Amino acid sequence: MLTREIDPAQLQDIAKFEAQLGRYLAGELEEDVFRVFRLNNGIYGQRQGGHNQMVRVKVPYGGLQPDQLDLLAHLVDEYSRGWGHLTTRQNVQMHFVALERVPDVLRDLASVGLTSREACGDTVRNVMGCHLAGACPHEELDITPWAEAAFRHFLRHPLAQRLPRKFKINFSGCATDCGQAMFNDVGVIAVTRTTESGETERGFRVFVAGGLGANPHPALAIEPFTPREDLMATLEAVLRVFSNHGNRDNKLRARLKWLVDTMGWDELQARILKERKFLLASSSWPGGIPEAVRKAGDDPAGRAAGVEVTPVGQGVQVSIRSRDAYERWDQANVVRGEAKGTVSAIAYSRLGDVTSAQFRALASIQREFGLDVRVTNRQNFALRGLREEQLHSLFDRLDTIGMADPGAELARDVVACPGADTCNLAVTQSRGLADAIGAALEEAGLADVGGVRTNISGCTNSCGQHHISDIGFFGAERRAHGRSAPGYQLLLGGYVGQETIHFGEKALRLPAKAAAAAAVRVVGQFADGRDAGESFRSWMDRSGGAKGIAATLEDLAAFPEPDENPDFYVDYDETGPYEAVTGDSECAT
Repeated sequence: MLTREIDPAQLQDIAKFEAQLGRYLAGELEEDVFRVFRLNNGIYGQRQGGHNQMVRVKVPYGGLQPDQLDLLAHLVDEYSRGWGHLTTRQNVQMHFVALERVPDVLRDLASVGLTSREACGDTVRNVMGCHLAGACPHEELDITPWAEAAFRHFLRHPLAQRLPRKFKINFSGCATDCGQAMFNDVGVIAVTRTTESGETERGFRVFVAGGLGANPHPALAIEPFTPREDLMATLEAVLRVFSNHGNRDNKLRARLKWLVDTMGWDELQARILKERKFLLASSSWPGGIPEAVRKAGDDPAGRAAGVEVTPVGQGVQVSIRSRDAYERWDQANVVRGEAKGTVSAIAYSRLGDVTSAQFRALASIQREFGLDVRVTNRQNFALRGLREEQLHSLFDRLDTIGMADPGAELARDVVACPGADTCNLAVTQSRGLADAIGAALEEAGLADVGGVRTNISGCTNSCGQHHISDIGFFGAERRAHGRSAPGYQLLLGGYVGQETIHFGEKALRLPAKAAAAAAVRVVGQFADGRDAGESFRSWMDRSGGAKGIAATLEDLAAFPEPDENPDFYVDYDETGPYEAVTGDSECAT
């Protein structure tokens, strides 16, 4: 059993939280002051009100160890509802945690080296990374130690405690961009260049000022190539410019992306580069190669000679060619081709939900098989470092705990935010729709269709990342026949990869109870009409675009009279008439 030394700074954080919580409960600390403090410690209010809280656990680049998985199992049993939720930003969330018990949760997290510090609020959020980093046959660098270095550098960083708005950093090891760097405040992609002497130099291309939400912005490259020794200073320079110039008066226009509009790209770029140039004078200058990188190394995994490399990334045409359960899982969920002689496999987590039994079983599997485990941004687990001869046994173990479905890059792998189940801002039950879409695809025989992603958000804020999926939905209140009803806006053609990003284009608005039928119809049209190897976006563009496809769905857009079908006026997982109830924004994304 691994015994971890608890970070003294983390113990101080917990003691402070307990003290301030005591003041708040005694009425000595104002609500708005405590809210900011609570959010900076990763504790987020729920729509149920009272002392129900969501605890967001930061998992840098998605990496988890067996004792951490075991601890998460204990936490969801002891403090939550027996299961946790994987997010699109590689966090683990627990809901319905009593506010008074949060200090105990924080102490438990600290015992295994996990923290919720700065997982919410106007801070540097969880540092994300490609879930195949260090095991990907396509990567230029293993970005794992770089993401670790960035996490360590910005945790408790004095500039990062009260930013104008949240700040998100993401790493990808190659242009495939499985880490989705192209819509973050800072997105880092490993690249190479040829030097004057003809040698190949590995480094990075740093993109900034991207974002989703109600007004998505593509990230822009600061410079063609950033040397490895300049990367950390570049990250801090971007943070400093944001802290100094971000809008502190209007949260709706406070993200870094808005500086492109107000300041102009040329000026923003110049300020970042100038800040980096003179950062040497700062006491927090993070120059040179970080210790985490020097210690672990960042050489790419490389490719094994004679081994067929598994394609990865959005748009991959996974093809299921067998009825055998193991072979179907192997064809969809196993990644081969890296030079260390190991393979990776995806453990499918439906809707991103993980029970305590599944957490414990994954910990046991990780110990027994000697694996590296990462949370993916599609709410699954990547199990890395496998040998071919272990795959059958792994499949059997995953099948026992309900995590062996062939889900990776298949239509059944629907992603959704928590929605109106717990979030103050959501207006629809996005999880209920995701469940309905999955069931409808299975019934239609379309769940195994590859190369199509569906993402759902319960509001415009894009926690479910609806903008960058092939099929995207975001929740909206509708009015029909004098009644309030749950609805969705359908978007089509979102894509991120190869250092490009396309945001989904609006197709049409739908009743919530017709959205699953619309998704099935679109997936079916794609499956029937695509050319061999064709991407969803390409198929969409030659099929009349989003509006052309929307025209084939018009019959689904109308609401029936309430007496004709009252179910259309009740949201998924609800029993009473729909009502769009939202609370004070704490902005969970």
